[in-house]
Amino acid sequence: MTLTAEEKSKLIAKAASDKKALDTVIMNMHDLTTTTDYFVVCSATSSTQIRAIADNIEEEMSNAGEEFLHKEGYRNAEWILLDFGNCIVHVFTEEARRFYGLESLWGEAPIEHYED
Repeated sequence: MTLTAEEKSKLIAKAASDKKALDTVIMNMHDLTTTTDYFVVCSATSSTQIRAIADNIEEEMSNAGEEFLHKEGYRNAEWILLDFGNCIVHVFTEEARRFYGLESLWGEAPIEHYED
């Protein structure tokens, strides 16, 4: 069974939350870019936690039959990007998230704050 982009974004957000991700948001990018439908953005307090979040997202998505297309930043773990095609995940340190400001950069995107 293939997940819709919206279902993927919710599963990703839950997997991040399971590893205590901070301030997880789902940004609907559908009308703003042709490269993806959703960004899922979250923060963590350490590189160890960032990797744990990314690893859990990969595992939960794999269990759902969804594999990532591309991964960046795992070694340095200040910003890990996981590309699942119609969903792109950004796991940041709090400092890197403030610096890059994706929510401001894509300010027109409708944002849903994820909560368990």
